[in-house]
Amino acid sequence: MIELEQEKKAQVAKGFLVGIQEAKMSPGLAAEHLSELGELARTLEISEAGRLTAMLREPTPKYLIGSGKAAEIVAASQECGADCLLFDCDLSPSQQRNWEKLAEKPVLDRQEVILNIFAKRASTREASLQVELARLEYTLPRLTRAWTHLPRQQGGAAGTRGEGEKQIELDRRMILRRISQLKKEIKEIRQHRETQRKGRERHELPHAAIVGYTNAGKSSLLRSLTGAEILVENKLFATLDPTTRRFTLPNKQEILLTDTVGFIRKLPHSLVDAFMATLEEASLADFLILMLDASSLQVDEHWETTLSVLDELGAAHKPAIVAFNKMDLLKNDPVRIAKLKGIHPNAVFISVQEGAGLDRLSIEMMALTRQDTEILTLRLPPGQQQLAALAHQKAKVIDSSYDDNGYLQLSISIKKALRSRFQEFIV
Repeated sequence: MIELEQEKKAQVAKGFLVGIQEAKMSPGLAAEHLSELGELARTLEISEAGRLTAMLREPTPKYLIGSGKAAEIVAASQECGADCLLFDCDLSPSQQRNWEKLAEKPVLDRQEVILNIFAKRASTREASLQVELARLEYTLPRLTRAWTHLPRQQGGAAGTRGEGEKQIELDRRMILRRISQLKKEIKEIRQHRETQRKGRERHELPHAAIVGYTNAGKSSLLRSLTGAEILVENKLFATLDPTTRRFTLPNKQEILLTDTVGFIRKLPHSLVDAFMATLEEASLADFLILMLDASSLQVDEHWETTLSVLDELGAAHKPAIVAFNKMDLLKNDPVRIAKLKGIHPNAVFISVQEGAGLDRLSIEMMALTRQDTEILTLRLPPGQQQLAALAHQKAKVIDSSYDDNGYLQLSISIKKALRSRFQEFIV
């Protein structure tokens, strides 16, 4: 991966943002995408020195864009004293090398920016391994860019033919071995997580996944509802690792809530694969809480991106509660509020920051859990210990007591599919 010069790491690096406006893209949309790249750069602690958008009518193999525009970009970046170039698109390995040779400074494409953010944010062992895997797979075809000593060769060991292998060949083999090892370790961790998930499923608790565009407030919601001690920051990709906590609804029904990694437009497929561990919680949940940042001017595009990612995960069919967060930031814009409510009349409008609308959100969650669960009152006679054990194993016991005749009275929350097992003893 590209690293900025060591002496510049002590201070905030300055990046020059390069946007690419494709033929069918409006100037406004290209500007929005470039602004999001600026937010990604800020998360990576790179300040914006300047920006420029280039029209792309037909891609060129050398710089992606024409050589004249490339020279203009380099001149503009030099004029504002930028330390690196950041592209809001993916560059091929050869294009990246050509740009670095032309600009004489590091060049990062959108994929590398996101990879570096993930590397900084990963906290669990699984996320760290997944980040390393994605970075190595990205680096492998770019080895000639990462190493300046590649033409040098090592002498052959005793008994071998020729003068030895080039350094690039040794590096490539070393990376391939590490990739194989990482895939094995990730597979083992996923098997362990599957065992944990089955342990949760034994209690038959309803499970909701909080999904949505990055920085919509998903982690803030989980912390507000459950008191979970998780990182909450006003930056893109503050959460990379899935966090699951129990939450008790007003009707005493317990459910599981999982915070997931945020979605983002133009997310490289390699990263979707690398972080399937956290995204798969969405496909396995009973229902979704689909969160959107109501204050964002790109909320409609965020909605489309979220639905597209859910469809890719096979979770688009899931029952979902649509929740527009950060409504406190729209207090002075009644027109936008009216527009959102007109387009999404069944959505929940909340402010996690102020706690507004969370009661309504809980009511909506109760409505969805009632579709699959119900609360029963049982009166079990002596000698029905097996049925009592089944209730503790398969249901959530809300209340338990014995009456004067030795009957066990239970109040339980249970999946409707298991009602028949207790039908005889329902009060």
